[in-house]
Amino acid sequence: MPTSTTSSNMTDHNPVVRVFGQREVVFDAEGFFNDFTDWTEEICVALAVESGLAQLTERHRQVIRFFREFYAINGRAPLNSQLRKGTDMSLLELEALFPGGIRNGARRLAGLPNPKTCS
Repeated sequence: MPTSTTSSNMTDHNPVVRVFGQREVVFDAEGFFNDFTDWTEEICVALAVESGLAQLTERHRQVIRFFREFYAINGRAPLNSQLRKGTDMSLLELEALFPGGIRNGARRLAGLPNPKTCS
């Protein structure tokens, strides 16, 4: 089970350092990764379970892969129209697929930064 501590020497508001196995990962106060490259499949699965997803299905993984690939290429999250086209799912389907919907579910599990901090 991951452990958490709050770090006061970071520039983000109330960052949280969590330990997954031997790896320390910094999250913002809303649970978003501070660093896109800290994401691993194992951490994603642990976060999914914490959010109420007992298992990540292939549909979940398809959405997470799309978010990660799009962000890696473009340096930003996809627009809703790009998300619909890239996953071949409606926004309603995507919202229902993840506890927390697209923003707090899919985007967070994919390791993307908090949209509030993106420029």
